[in-house]
Amino acid sequence: MRTQAAVSHGPDTGFTMEDIEISDPRPDEILVRLTATGVCHTDLATKAMLPAGIPAVFGHEGAGVVEAIGAEVTGVRPGDHVVLSYSSCGSCTRCATGHRSYCERFEALNAAGRRPDGSATLTGRDGDAWSSFFGQSSFARHAITTRENVVVVPEGTDLVTAAPMGCGFQTGAGSVANVLRPGPDSSLVVFGTGGVGMAAVMAGAALGVGTIVAVDLSEQRLDLAAQVGATHTLDGAGEDTVGRIRDITSGGATHAFDTTGVPTVIRDAARALAPLGSLALVAVGPTDAGIDVRDLIGYGKTVRGCIEGDANPQDFVPLLLDWHAQGRFPVDRIVTAFPFEEINEAVAAMKTDVVKPVLTF
Repeated sequence: MRTQAAVSHGPDTGFTMEDIEISDPRPDEILVRLTATGVCHTDLATKAMLPAGIPAVFGHEGAGVVEAIGAEVTGVRPGDHVVLSYSSCGSCTRCATGHRSYCERFEALNAAGRRPDGSATLTGRDGDAWSSFFGQSSFARHAITTRENVVVVPEGTDLVTAAPMGCGFQTGAGSVANVLRPGPDSSLVVFGTGGVGMAAVMAGAALGVGTIVAVDLSEQRLDLAAQVGATHTLDGAGEDTVGRIRDITSGGATHAFDTTGVPTVIRDAARALAPLGSLALVAVGPTDAGIDVRDLIGYGKTVRGCIEGDANPQDFVPLLLDWHAQGRFPVDRIVTAFPFEEINEAVAAMKTDVVKPVLTF
């Protein structure tokens, strides 16, 4: 069937709206008509890495309505409202032990640009498109996906607000709730208050963390962070960020979370930890952050990486929806909707103070 997609033809070009052929769902696949799709920095970072001339359809925070299912699909039916998340095999050792975001086939299922068998789900005017991004490629009006990607949600769910729960909000909130696990007497510092960082701030507040410090360069974003759960805010451009954090937290933060990937920020985050403190990293930047190993060893600090908040979407997306319904996860405060056709405007707005653009269909 034909659908419309926002197609990238290179790292230095914008997205163009094009009619494109989408394959019928195979026996183990699901066809979803998109209602909303979040725009994530991962989309743009991957776009920047693909060579010019390769037509590509990104998008990995889709939400919509199931239109058709393959004969082997269970637990989903046409008409279901769904949030789409990352793909996993469900059967490897890591998946079986509850760590699906570290699936042994994660790269092949989410970042190969094709189905695992090498076939494309989308075909455009220049031939097969680089697609199946995170098992969905949801910068399009329809997406082919699988049961592992699909989280069925109540019919009344606001899919515009829920769409980023499949990745960005899941990453930020999951890194706090599943990895760092701070308690009421803890102190949490979040470096960078984009969509992921804001979700981390909200998760900290939802968990009742006593001290939550948001660090950013944008006064507007810091003001918003204070509205959604931060107890303190710091301008990262100010002097002695580490000292100020230590003052606020009475000697050092028990937990820290970096969303920037900037080596100097990561070093500050590690230095700002209290003895036995923990730092989680989610942003991909330079491979060498230059962390002082003596500081880690001498004070028993922990630094670890995290993908998708170490979350199983089937369990974690419903939790985020429950938090939102209870007013404990006010992500509607940070979402800005853009018509699908204005995807380039949405991308440009991410460079200003729009925290989380979501495309609507």
